[in-house]
Amino acid sequence: MFRIAKYLKPFTVIILVSVVLLFFQAMANLALPDFMSNIVNVGIQQGGIESAVPEAIRKSQMDKLTIFMDDESRAEVLESYTLVAMTSSDHREYLKKYPQLENEGIYVLNKISNDKTEIINKSMGRAFLAVSGLEQMIADPENAAASGAIMGFDASRIPEGMTADEVFAMIGSLPDTQLSGLLDTINEQFDTLGDSMVTQSAARSVRAEYTALGMDTDRVQSRYILYAGLLMLLLSLGSAICAVAVGYLSAKAAAGLARNLREKVFSRIESFSNAEFDQFSTASLITRSTNDITQIQMLVIMLIRMVIYAPILGIGGIILALSKSTSMSWVIGLAVIVIICLIIVIFFVTMPRFRKMQSLIDRLSLVTREDLSGMMVIRAFNTQKFEEDRFDKANIDLTKTSLFVNRAMVVMMPVMMLVMNGVSLLIVWVGAHQVAEANMQVGDMMAFLQYAMLIIMSFLMLSVMFIMIPRASVSAGRVADVLETESAIRDPEKPVKFTIPGQGQVDFKNVSFRYPEAEEDVIHDISFTARPGETTAIIGSTGSGKSTLANLLLRFYDVSRGQILVDGIDIREVTQHDLREKIGYVPQRNILFSGTIDSNLHYADEDASDQKIKEAAEIAQAFEFINTSPDGFNTDISQSGKNVSGGQKQRLSIARALVKDPGILILDDCFSALDFKTDKALRKALKKHLAKITQFIVAQRVGTVMNAEQIIVLDEGKIVGKGTHRELMESCETYREIALSQLSKEELA
Repeated sequence: MFRIAKYLKPFTVIILVSVVLLFFQAMANLALPDFMSNIVNVGIQQGGIESAVPEAIRKSQMDKLTIFMDDESRAEVLESYTLVAMTSSDHREYLKKYPQLENEGIYVLNKISNDKTEIINKSMGRAFLAVSGLEQMIADPENAAASGAIMGFDASRIPEGMTADEVFAMIGSLPDTQLSGLLDTINEQFDTLGDSMVTQSAARSVRAEYTALGMDTDRVQSRYILYAGLLMLLLSLGSAICAVAVGYLSAKAAAGLARNLREKVFSRIESFSNAEFDQFSTASLITRSTNDITQIQMLVIMLIRMVIYAPILGIGGIILALSKSTSMSWVIGLAVIVIICLIIVIFFVTMPRFRKMQSLIDRLSLVTREDLSGMMVIRAFNTQKFEEDRFDKANIDLTKTSLFVNRAMVVMMPVMMLVMNGVSLLIVWVGAHQVAEANMQVGDMMAFLQYAMLIIMSFLMLSVMFIMIPRASVSAGRVADVLETESAIRDPEKPVKFTIPGQGQVDFKNVSFRYPEAEEDVIHDISFTARPGETTAIIGSTGSGKSTLANLLLRFYDVSRGQILVDGIDIREVTQHDLREKIGYVPQRNILFSGTIDSNLHYADEDASDQKIKEAAEIAQAFEFINTSPDGFNTDISQSGKNVSGGQKQRLSIARALVKDPGILILDDCFSALDFKTDKALRKALKKHLAKITQFIVAQRVGTVMNAEQIIVLDEGKIVGKGTHRELMESCETYREIALSQLSKEELA
């Protein structure tokens, strides 16, 4: 996968924007459990009271609270409040909100920072609990001993009949050493509860204080819950917007990457020489350009949406879960270990199968392509059953491998659900004990459960990626193999230009050639000259190397030894474009493209005039059957020219080469489907209208080549004869045997 990562560079900005959006989405999702926890803890259990620092407090109550604070804490608390009385200038502003102001002075909280609130929250929370506990002891003498034990008081030391105010006055009048010892005892008791539990317990006293002030406590609670709920809705909406935006951007980046890869793969394939086409089959190249790139496209979408998002969600979830409770961290650790072990096992089991799967897809594509292309032959030989069995084998092999991989992947989901449900049960069971022991709040347990689910979901996302990555990495490797394959035929760094316009002399000088990885040469020491205005024919038995010479001249292959010169310049010293611009080529296997006759002829020169197109068709003996068609040059041509005969296809291919107006014309066995009359008329027209160009005719029929100025006779890659028809009939045994096997002596005379 890393081999094609560089092709993501144009989409760097999109990916970075996606990462930022994913970060905000993850933060929003991670904040939701905390808000839910606050609604339960603060909104429901604490009545909307967020801390033990009330916004206002009666002077009489503040006097009681400050008794249970040390000097430093007392000073910080009193500094944070302003005493408002009926004589104060701003009392009217507060009277409506705090009706109790008519009866006594009220301390109103100043605008202080969150840090300052956290500092005084601890002192006021413990003071509220101390005051509340002492008041319960006085109000319920029967349970005074139990309440006193909790508060650290010796209840028996409180004289009978004393009112609450008298008790608080008595405690406040204690010597500093005794009061300090009492405070130390109280703080030791509260240290075992923890700050969050102290705040939650003190919230009841704060709520009671608000009631005493005449405030609407139900409104305080509703306002807090509605505000927290509104924030949750906004976070959810923001998360949804980020998710939609990331989905769009990831799809855009992945589709753009797939488009670029297909373009680059196709461009690379276009630059391949025949040696590279021997390395990659056509079916494999099609699969790599379609199925493999689709796999990469899907992976990139998932990479952006999950692989970046999952770690943020998982790491953030772990941090926030531990902030709620460290005592249950082992539950998450156990779940993560189980999931990682499962992912590793499935990864190593499926990876070899994914590699095999792409090869099997290649095989299925190859069989399908061969069967569809050769359907007429299959029917002619009644081998439908054999081809069905061959297709079934390729199909069944792919199916078996796919089923194995899918079964391995299917195991993931039930195991993940089992882990998630098991973790939920463990958290509820352990958390319930923590809540019962006052070590944890209910909302914190619920938030911990949700964080655990988010953590497991992040690993579930990663597990899905680990399932997709093996197959996509195989596909990426296959695509990279094509992109990184350099063509054996390369243009020179400093190319030479053809300087003689209109010429086309070709010189083969001691040319030898062997195919890549072959053990011996197929062409041995070939030397001859083809001059402008002459026709050079190449004839020989099947496999003698006729078409290879044409491929070497076009630089579809490079010679192993020797030189091929065009107008005195080694063809390896010019660009492939300049070389092929000078050559008109009609291949042995004629190819027409879907479209019309006109579009196929314009394929050689899109700027060619209608007159030029017509002349080329006339020379190629194609104008007659084109003219008889109702649509003429606009007659439709189906894929590969299936709707025209072999002879018509050959003539259209020749006409296309003539439209190019080449200096060199190579006709590679393209007369085989022509009748003798058309063959003769075509050769006569070529001789008449193309008198100044160099013609190469590769053929097996003697009748096609016997009028050529020069005939090259090949046998097993070597020249065994060179000359005119008459000269070869006298001097070349191989040529004479070929000629007499096809024509009578009278016809050869």
